[in-house]
Amino acid sequence: MVIVLALLVDWTLRVLAVNSKLSGRQTYQDMVEYCFGRWGLLASSFFQGAMAGGGMASFIVIVGDTLPHVLGALMPSVGQSAFGRVVFSRRFVIAFFVVFMAYPLSLYRDVGKLGKTSAFAVVAMCTIIAAVVVEGPRINPSLRASPEKSLQLANTGVFQAVGVITFAFVCHHNSFMIYGSLRKPTLNRYFEVIHLSTAIATVASVTVAVFGYVYFGEKTQGNILNNFPQDNFLINIARFLFALNMITTFPMETLVAREVIESLAFRDQEFSMKRHVWITTGLCAAGLAIGETVCNLGVLLELTGGMSASFLAFILPSACFIKLSSSSTPLYSRKLVGHWLCIVFGVTVMLLSTVLSIRHAARTGSGPDAAASCWR
Repeated sequence: MVIVLALLVDWTLRVLAVNSKLSGRQTYQDMVEYCFGRWGLLASSFFQGAMAGGGMASFIVIVGDTLPHVLGALMPSVGQSAFGRVVFSRRFVIAFFVVFMAYPLSLYRDVGKLGKTSAFAVVAMCTIIAAVVVEGPRINPSLRASPEKSLQLANTGVFQAVGVITFAFVCHHNSFMIYGSLRKPTLNRYFEVIHLSTAIATVASVTVAVFGYVYFGEKTQGNILNNFPQDNFLINIARFLFALNMITTFPMETLVAREVIESLAFRDQEFSMKRHVWITTGLCAAGLAIGETVCNLGVLLELTGGMSASFLAFILPSACFIKLSSSSTPLYSRKLVGHWLCIVFGVTVMLLSTVLSIRHAARTGSGPDAAASCWR
């Protein structure tokens, strides 16, 4: 499933670039507005904003899941004191790192300025994968999957899983900014970036998924690092790097959300630094509020991936291509069959994944995996 979705995402990203050339537009919103008018702009802006907002909140939840464990393990005596219980608490750690690291990075206007953080993300990802693979067999057997239960290749949560995987791969909402940040922005160079990044993400996702499920089975949590004990040294290094990775990735989503607001409310106005700071501050504050109050990472990923990512990755690119080709190609031409199938797939995943995720969250509202408040 991961490989199939990766190939589909790779294809739709290339379709998106072709759409940009055909329409002569340089942003996602402008391209959709060119194809479908004002209502298309509003729809794409809503889902782009939801995708960016869900990403920001998810990254904050991951920071809250990881850094308090690391700090408590590094300084156990401090963590047991009254001061440590406050400073190492989930709420304080999240607020500190968002305000003093993620927020300043989010003030950048150019995504190219975040290139070094992307290189760090690759190094961090390799370390995390190595930690999971190496430490999995060494942990207490009681924390691992029951040897008596056989592994399942599929279950009733397949559509929610598609939503989570889609969230992991989708970058359509900031692909135009990435294209513009290339030193030589040509389609061939952009396609090389797409192929390489998709391949790296696929290898990383498959490796963690396979080893994680073999080790933990039905006990696997939304954040697999939470399956390991708090005092595991190598896993704590992975947790620390994972948290920093999320903090440095957070600004990418802020840039998208800010662009959506600028294009809707201030598209005909000149740039204002005051407005830029106020919008960035509001977005970071909103992401912080959601991340502080939602604990269940799985639900966030399922909803964001199932609803927003499916629309941006599978429905809009193909719909725009069909619209842009309508003057020269009949709607039901064989050349467009793949695009129609992609739209049907996107609509199916968006509806089923969203409904099933909400239903699952409602059913487990009192259980240990509930999307409950973290203000405790």
